[in-house]
Amino acid sequence: MTADDSYGRLDDDDYPAYTMGRAAEMLGTTPGFLRALGEHRLITPLRSPGGHRRYSRYQLRIAARARELVDQGAPIEAACRIVILEDQLEEAQRINAEHRRAAETADSTAAA
Repeated sequence: MTADDSYGRLDDDDYPAYTMGRAAEMLGTTPGFLRALGEHRLITPLRSPGGHRRYSRYQLRIAARARELVDQGAPIEAACRIVILEDQLEEAQRINAEHRRAAETADSTAAA
């Protein structure tokens, strides 16, 4: 889920994670854009053992969606809210599908 409130710590198995500069370069933006996303609680950078900010692939995917919306003219705050809501909707749909499959499995087992 996006919008986590704490700075996580990276362990070696959590890599690959990209530095702020590399992440911004991959998104075609500036480190300031990533900082702004953090200020609006969309993504919170993880911290490497040396204390450097790092971004996971998932965070980059979320940031890329926000960047699309900003490029289309949405203010950064609105873009962050939209991305958070889209992520929550996707998670709710996934959970609903899991419950539906479980109920269908239970019904077919009870019928047999």
